[in-house]
Amino acid sequence: MKKSIKAIIAATFTAALLAGCSSNTASTTTVAETTTATATEAAAETTTSESADAADTALADGSYTIGINQFAVHGSLDNCREGFLEGLAENGIVEGKNLTVLEENAQADPGLAAQISTNFAGQKVDLICAIATPSAQSAYSVGRKNDIPVIYTAVTDPVAAELANADGTPVGEVTGTSDKLPVEQQLEMIRAILPDAKKIGIMYTTSEVNSASTLAEYKEKAADYGFEIVESGVSSTADIPLAADSLLEQVDCLNNLTDNTVVASLPLILSKANAKNIPVFGSEIEQVKIGCLAAMGLDYVDLGKQTGRMAAEVLKGEKKASELNFEVIETAAFYGNSKVAEDLGITFPEDLASNAKELFTEITQ
Repeated sequence: MKKSIKAIIAATFTAALLAGCSSNTASTTTVAETTTATATEAAAETTTSESADAADTALADGSYTIGINQFAVHGSLDNCREGFLEGLAENGIVEGKNLTVLEENAQADPGLAAQISTNFAGQKVDLICAIATPSAQSAYSVGRKNDIPVIYTAVTDPVAAELANADGTPVGEVTGTSDKLPVEQQLEMIRAILPDAKKIGIMYTTSEVNSASTLAEYKEKAADYGFEIVESGVSSTADIPLAADSLLEQVDCLNNLTDNTVVASLPLILSKANAKNIPVFGSEIEQVKIGCLAAMGLDYVDLGKQTGRMAAEVLKGEKKASELNFEVIETAAFYGNSKVAEDLGITFPEDLASNAKELFTEITQ
């Protein structure tokens, strides 16, 4: 009888270890059933302390499954994903070793973004990484109903997106990094490059709260630099050709945000602007590579790494997402494309060119 009790205790301890190292969304019922079944079998056979020690060693490092919900295909969001995985790896969570990554792209469709998050919940992921505001909003909506923490990146205004409180604290088990644009530095740069310009055109998606928030800041601060903002709202990529044609008739330059729908159509916008010899300013490095004149922008790989480090803390149980305020990269850098400048007959001011983080000499298609 004593031998059977010891066997049951040892088996129960082993089952608890195995349950504890599985997905953090495993149900209490499943654990209880597994423990009972194992204990019953153990009544007939003693579990040795050596086997318990071996199981403990094998599972000591843990393993994780995460879902990456990326809202659209474009360079800055791709860089966020790359940096995110690098940030995890720097903290010992490595894809193919102790990390399984499920990746889906919403193709700039909010409905699809919501479905992706729902599917991740069904697959019982340990964490959702949401790249861009619409994906972050859908991921949190699903995550809070299924006890899945969400770490987001490339969310310009987490407060406006209702992912954070006004003081930066999370509204739940959700946190991450903001790609808030350095609006004043951008306006100062445009003024330095185009000393005679008066009107800046900005196209944005009316349903993206991050774009509306950034546009409002541009409108508030433009007059300080002698500019007027001419805006054009779109609801889908189908609206962009006409919106671009209209803006280009009214402005001295275009200024592109990190608006996902607009960025997806940037090659078309650049083509129309180039035909009228009107410069287009970008908001980050990838936009400058493909033909924007310049940007005071962020490094999105670095932003992703910062996000990955936060996710590692949550996965390892060192912090809960609700204990981490969202973070912002404070320093922007100047990126310029000298080929675009040459085509437009523009010369970069020496102080900008000499302090550029990177100057590109060709246009990447």
